[in-house]
Amino acid sequence: MDYRMTARITARVAARVSAFLAALAFSATAAAQAFPNKPVKIVTGYPPGGSADFLTRLLAEEMGKTLGVAVVAENRPGAGATIASEAVAHSPADGYTLFNATHHSINKALYKKLAYDPDKDFVAITRVATGPLVICVKNDLPIKNLRELIAFARANPGKLFNANSGNGSSPHLAGVDFMSVAGVQFTTVQFKGGGPAAQSIIAGDTDVMFATPPTVMGFIRTGRMRALAISSKTASPSIPGIPGATEAGLPGYDHTFSFGLYAPAGTPAAVVKRLHEAAVRGLLKADVREKIAFQGMDATPSASPEAFEAELKAEGPKWERVVRDSGARVE
Repeated sequence: MDYRMTARITARVAARVSAFLAALAFSATAAAQAFPNKPVKIVTGYPPGGSADFLTRLLAEEMGKTLGVAVVAENRPGAGATIASEAVAHSPADGYTLFNATHHSINKALYKKLAYDPDKDFVAITRVATGPLVICVKNDLPIKNLRELIAFARANPGKLFNANSGNGSSPHLAGVDFMSVAGVQFTTVQFKGGGPAAQSIIAGDTDVMFATPPTVMGFIRTGRMRALAISSKTASPSIPGIPGATEAGLPGYDHTFSFGLYAPAGTPAAVVKRLHEAAVRGLLKADVREKIAFQGMDATPSASPEAFEAELKAEGPKWERVVRDSGARVE
């Protein structure tokens, strides 16, 4: 073939590719500029009454003010949030279905098989909040502090019932970590979230609970259950009056949790940026930070989606190790 003809064909192909890429870029920009033009949904994998539910509803309310459309919270509990994870992962990547969740590496390590890819099916938007868990007991249990809880559990292995909010949840992993560090053994009772687990403590059906603060702080303040310590080494100003683990008698125990906002992989970068801006604007408000602090957590928005993604990648091996060391596994 004549080299001049080849050059003309190559030029035509290059022009078509350039036009196609330009059209894609224009389409993505137009979509981002039009976003949002209908309600946005934030899914959480846990039922009402827990920290995920509280944060999701608060975030939805604040993001709606900035985005100018209704942002609604949707609870899809079950199977350690894998039902919700799968639903969001398979949703259209258009920014209208979001996910408020803990680190995806937890379920990656916990479940032998998942119907979604934790590493590839989500794009990070921002971290939402971080906090320790509260170690509480039912009121009629004759235990007044953490040292007494450890002593009783060591003398009576398996006799205390631990109300757990689901395999792979932050309370589950905090409880497993506690048993390992303290050298004790509880009998774990599984519930479909922190709310039902807390109700079992109040009813006296279970004895001890590792809870995210929003789940139990109201009950603690009204005297319906008793707090012994928080799961971080030191006390938190967001949870006044409750000692950290070291002060309470268990040095070496330090366990915190966090929630983050995600979208399905493939969501346009401009839409992700818009969602990040809306979420962070809400999380930086003084009254929103106070509401989160009142529930025993700290608002911890990320500087950018890229910064949050980098943090997640750095934290992944730690969470996989925590799950592996716990011995927990769901077939």
